[in-house]
Amino acid sequence: MNEFDARLHKLIDGALKEDVGDGDHSTLSCIPADAKGKAVLKIKQEGVLAGIDVAEKIFKYKKHSADFIRFKNDGDEMKFGEVAFEVKTFVHTILQCERLVLNCMQRMSGIATLTKQYTDKLKGYKTKLLDTRKTTPNFRLLEKEAVKIGGGVNHRFGLFDMIMLKDNHIDYCGGIEQAIDRAYDYVQRYKPHLKIEVEVRSLEDIKKVIDLGKDKVHRIMLDNFTSAQLAEGVKLIDGLFETEASGGITLDNIQQYAETGVDYISVGALIHQAKSVDLSLKAIV
Repeated sequence: MNEFDARLHKLIDGALKEDVGDGDHSTLSCIPADAKGKAVLKIKQEGVLAGIDVAEKIFKYKKHSADFIRFKNDGDEMKFGEVAFEVKTFVHTILQCERLVLNCMQRMSGIATLTKQYTDKLKGYKTKLLDTRKTTPNFRLLEKEAVKIGGGVNHRFGLFDMIMLKDNHIDYCGGIEQAIDRAYDYVQRYKPHLKIEVEVRSLEDIKKVIDLGKDKVHRIMLDNFTSAQLAEGVKLIDGLFETEASGGITLDNIQQYAETGVDYISVGALIHQAKSVDLSLKAIV
């Protein structure tokens, strides 16, 4: 089992325990345990579909023999009235998994739909779109997966897979120079594979990173720069480091930022401002 599936199984297990508790008494009270049935996932809103793979794994986690037939795939454009998949298995399995499947797919499809709107704006530019850690606790795995389905790129998954020296780190440490030196020393001693990214708030900060950060820093994040300031910053960096823009970037102005030649643009709104898409799971009798 790969790392994604292992994390997903843990998420599914916890979510089902939270929802089912000591029993799905609504189903237990009126549906025989051996009853089998069929249901379809109906699309009720346009957007980008995400979560088909996850839905199949949820049903098969609960009942490995479930027959899952997909009519659409993750990343497909979807329209009102279409059917995304059909599942055949025990009715108890369908009803216990229904809400978890819908919660995941509606949320993921909303994120993928919004991400696609952003990535469409970046067509023709070198700039790639990044997500952030502004995610729902314990649901980050699927939110970041939805960003990828929508055409974006995952930034670090958590605090453990990259060193990012943000404003608070720098302020607590006493300055950019001290923060970079300490982080680089830490990496050399404990985590040689970790890359270091540094947030800067001015052109003067950029100059400090250039003077000190060669062979130490991998990427500079230019935070809350205007597009004009960003263009100046990217020119100053001149390819010595990867560049990332963050803060105040929207669908309306993202192309202005991409025109600067920045390598990455990170947008927290991909996840925390996405609206769930309307889907429903309906029994076929």
